[in-house]
Amino acid sequence: MYALDFSYPMNNNLKKKGRYSYFEAGEGKPIVILHGLMGGLSNFDGVANYFPTKGYRVIIPELPIYTMSLLKTNVKSFAKYVKDFIDYMDLDRVILLGNSLGGHIALYHTKMYPTKVAGLVITGSSGLYESAMGDSYPRRGDRDYIQKKAEDVFYDPKIATKEIVDEVYATANDRIKLVKTLAIAKSAIRHNMAKDLPKMDTPTCIIWGKNDGVTPPHVAEEFNKLLPNSKLYWIDKCGHAPMMEHPDEFNTLLQEWLDTTKLV
Repeated sequence: MYALDFSYPMNNNLKKKGRYSYFEAGEGKPIVILHGLMGGLSNFDGVANYFPTKGYRVIIPELPIYTMSLLKTNVKSFAKYVKDFIDYMDLDRVILLGNSLGGHIALYHTKMYPTKVAGLVITGSSGLYESAMGDSYPRRGDRDYIQKKAEDVFYDPKIATKEIVDEVYATANDRIKLVKTLAIAKSAIRHNMAKDLPKMDTPTCIIWGKNDGVTPPHVAEEFNKLLPNSKLYWIDKCGHAPMMEHPDEFNTLLQEWLDTTKLV
């Protein structure tokens, strides 16, 4: 199943430079965070508040999920956009963190530009487990259906707030965004990473919800098996977005991995 990342944008405190909009906090080793569909910068509030206090510079660019031309609405083009952003910001050897589609983009970027990435962090990532949108495709005008799908993303359905559901509902009723969502889903299938992962030796941290119904636990195990330099961490009672449902535990696990992994 390829699901939407139910989230709402963190528009406060965004910087604008050139063609880029992004959130930035802290100084030190850069952690570049890649959100998923629908611009969920706010999904990473926990990370953005914690790691700048630990000597890291957290940067979250707004990805052009719905503003690229249709021909460029695909995983490869988004990975190239991230490379251009990293170059524009004059960053070197970043830690790249992505959830869901953002994880897939991070993986593909690392495949294309391995010298740019010191470490990779994926959580609820696509890249191995995609199919047609099927019954997860958001039906226009059906708010109850969208509410249920939003709740299914989380172990605790209360995290699917009215703001999150409203944002998804608006997107599902935007014809152009729906067309691009479908293009992204097809691109995710086309850019399956199974054959690439064994050749990627970038240190990788995999943090996964034990109750993820979108990218189930066996997907995390497959990532861990295929990536030669990876470590897998589990979060219990947790769905598809661990950094939202259990931000403190997510930060603790990521900090542990950073402390025990030599990133150069």
